[in-house]
Amino acid sequence: MIYRPLYVDRIMPYVDTPFVKILTGVRRCGKSTMLKMIIERLETERNISSERIVSCRYDSMEYEDMTAMQMYAQLKGKLSSKGKTYLFLDEVQEIQGWEKVVNSLASDFDVDIYVTGSNSRMMSSEIATYLTGRYISFRIFTLSFDEYLMFRSRFTSVKEPRAELVNYVRLGGFPATHLQELSQDEIYTIVRDIYNSTIFSDIVKRNQVRKIDQLERVVKYTFNNVGNTFSAKSIADYLKSERRSLDNETVYSYLEKLEKAYLLHRCSRYDLKGKEILKTQEKFYLADVALRYSVLGYNTDSVASSLENIVYLELCRRGYTVYVGKAGDGEIGFVAVRQNEKIYVQVTQELKSMKTEKREYDRLLEIHDNYPKYVLTTDEFAGGNYEGIKTMHIADFLLSSEY
Repeated sequence: MIYRPLYVDRIMPYVDTPFVKILTGVRRCGKSTMLKMIIERLETERNISSERIVSCRYDSMEYEDMTAMQMYAQLKGKLSSKGKTYLFLDEVQEIQGWEKVVNSLASDFDVDIYVTGSNSRMMSSEIATYLTGRYISFRIFTLSFDEYLMFRSRFTSVKEPRAELVNYVRLGGFPATHLQELSQDEIYTIVRDIYNSTIFSDIVKRNQVRKIDQLERVVKYTFNNVGNTFSAKSIADYLKSERRSLDNETVYSYLEKLEKAYLLHRCSRYDLKGKEILKTQEKFYLADVALRYSVLGYNTDSVASSLENIVYLELCRRGYTVYVGKAGDGEIGFVAVRQNEKIYVQVTQELKSMKTEKREYDRLLEIHDNYPKYVLTTDEFAGGNYEGIKTMHIADFLLSSEY
C-alpha cells in the first residue's frame, strides 16, 4: 500500500467531527485503498482498537440484494460497546437507500462514518434530503504526475521528470497499473476492463440503457474530441452524417450519465468580459488519459490534447474550479479559480513558431489584471518570463508547489 498524502492529509482533520466523509471518483482511482490508509492512521496515531473499526465493501457478492433495512441491522449489530465506532462503507451506492441508513446511524449512535462511491448519485438529491449539512465530500483522482513518479520508483528506476512525462501521457495514472512493471498492452487491458465495468455497471445496468451501440458511439466521439468545444447537437449532427440518427436530448442524457460515472469532466466556458458562465460549446476531459488510448488505441496526434487533459486534472486536484476562458474571439486554455485566487493557463505542446508564440502570449496579455499567468509547453528549453507571463515546462508545472 503506497501512501497518498495529498488526500489522506485533507481527510484526517475531519476525524471525529459530526460530518459523514464521502469519497467519490472513477472506479479504481484508489478510494478503497484510501479507506485503508485512514484506518491505518487511526490505529497507529490515535490508538483506535480494531474492534472499534468496522469495514464493509458493498460491491461484494456477500451484499448482493441487501436492503437498506438489512444494512442498518447489520451495521447496528457491529457497533462497539467500548466507545465510538468508526464505520468504513465502501461502494455504498450498491445499496438502495444507503443514505437513510447512514443518516440514522449518525443520528442515533456514537459513530464516525466514511463512505465511498463510483457514481455521482452519491451527490444526488437523496443526500441533500437526508444528510443536509452533515457531510463533506472529497473527490479522489487517479495518480498525479508526482504520485506516478513515486509509485514507479518503488519497482523501477525513473527518468528525469521531463523525460518521464512522455510515459505518463501514454500510460495514465490508474494506481493498479503502476504497482509493478507492466507493458503498455497490459496497462491498456487493465484500463479497458475498468472502462467496460464502468460502462456496464454504472451506466447501462443502473440506467437500463438498451441501445448500447449508441452510447458507445457517443463515448468514442467525446474521447476523440478531448479538449475541443462541442455540444450535444454537434454530436447528433455528426452521428446523423454517419447515418446514425440520435436526437439532442438522448446525446445530452448519455453525456450526463458518463459524467455521473466520473468518466468525463465537463469544463464550462467563462466569458472574461461579461464575467458569466456560458452554457454552450463546453469541453469535456477524461478521468484519465489512458482511458482514451485503451478504447481507441494510442495515437501520437492526440498527445497535445492529452497534455491539456493532464493539466486540467492537476488543477482540479489542487482544489481549483476550472473553466475555459472566452476572451473576445479567442480562447484562454484554463481559468482556474480557488477562493480568492485565480490563475490563467495556456497549454501548447510546442512553441515552435513565432505565430504560435504570439497567439499564446497575446491572449494572456489582453487580460489586464494581476493574477498569475502561465504558458505551459514541452519545449526542451521552456522557462523564463515574458512581460509577466511565466513560461514553464509542463512537467515542472505539474510538480511545482507555487500555485
